[in-house]
Amino acid sequence: MVLDSVRVLDLSRLLPGPYCTMMLADFGAEVIKIEDPFQGDYLRNFEPKVDENSAVFHSLNQNKKSVILNLKDAADRQSFLKLVEYADVVVESFRPGVMERLGLDYETLKAVNSGIIYCAITGYGQDGPLKDEPGHDLNYLGYAGLLQLMGDKHQKPFVPATQIADIGGGAYPALVGILLALMEREKTGNGQFVDISMLDGVVSWLHMMLPNHIAGSEPKRGSELLNGGYACYQVYETKDGKYLALGAVEEKFWRAFCKGIGRDEFGALQHAPLDLQEDMIIEIETIMKQQTQEEWLSKFDHIEACLTPVSTFDEMLVNPQLQARDMIQASDLRTIGNPIKLSNSETQPTSPAPEHGEHTEEILRKLEQRQ
Repeated sequence: MVLDSVRVLDLSRLLPGPYCTMMLADFGAEVIKIEDPFQGDYLRNFEPKVDENSAVFHSLNQNKKSVILNLKDAADRQSFLKLVEYADVVVESFRPGVMERLGLDYETLKAVNSGIIYCAITGYGQDGPLKDEPGHDLNYLGYAGLLQLMGDKHQKPFVPATQIADIGGGAYPALVGILLALMEREKTGNGQFVDISMLDGVVSWLHMMLPNHIAGSEPKRGSELLNGGYACYQVYETKDGKYLALGAVEEKFWRAFCKGIGRDEFGALQHAPLDLQEDMIIEIETIMKQQTQEEWLSKFDHIEACLTPVSTFDEMLVNPQLQARDMIQASDLRTIGNPIKLSNSETQPTSPAPEHGEHTEEILRKLEQRQ
């Protein structure tokens, strides 16, 4: 396994940190969840549960081990520092200052192990006027200016159905930062601090919008090519109450779609003013409601127009493309595969998420044997 020599101490909870360490564990890293003795990772208690733990906890924490340590206890802090001696990476998601108050900040850990890579995933980063403020995914999207562009222009911004800042702005930048730091350590032998702000991460997603604003063209909710303002990039309802996604950004796809619905004249209007876009959207919606989703998909089966179904989870789970890519696993406890495919390195076979403190005795015993 490509990361089988890497040991990770994971102090994080909920989604961003555990997602990041899940990706490391999938490729062979030994990930040890450090959980408090009271309730551990809050995600264990979410509903619905598979056994004593939530389905989501099982999904995010497979291939990991769990050790119970109370970091407010002097003896347990010493045990943690001993673990740091033999670790490569520490991941935490506390607000800035928490680890310092515990006496376990980066400078302290670096004195124990100069090669340690310390990754802190926070809402706003380690500095700046917001660094101590609480927040969640929606707050970071709001600050970044992304939330105000999401949704129909006649309604308020909508709440996204998945956690963009947590995963795209936090977990993935953390993963990249850790891997970059591991590469740098190969050259210098030294670890470093990886400072990940979920707000920073969301802002980094704005390359298709923010440059236009800076250039003087103000993006507006539901009025741009890629956020619902254009007929060629739109969701349409069908006769049976289902939906189709049209992603005909290129002219050839748009013209093929227009021909397929019997409206060749729309082909020249792909970039028409917004009032004409609204008229086209209304007329296309009327046309699409004349047939079912399946009938339209059958009609466009051999037409390249980027017209695809809006799938339910049940439909997605049996999608042959996703099955061919091993994105849907056969396990009852974990259905989501790893999206990173390496030609020479596979992900490791999945082991169940650990019970709270399941590996405490085993790992602490190994520490004693090393002394």
